[in-house]
Amino acid sequence: MNIAKNMEAIFVAIIAIAAATSLATAAVPKFRAAPASMVTSAEQVTMHTVYVSAKRLSAEEKAAL
Repeated sequence: MNIAKNMEAIFVAIIAIAAATSLATAAVPKFRAAPASMVTSAEQVTMHTVYVSAKRLSAEEKAAL
């Protein structure tokens, strides 16, 4: 396929895809922040810690998987 001969068709196709994408996303509502009653302060946040204790696999065990 000779791209130089079909440049206009390629350009129109790209514009059509861009227009369809912008129309498809135009109806998405704007982001709204959470109400002030739901926002927590830094003092109320609990940091969860996960401890993982497991034996590391040897090279032979890794190869067997």
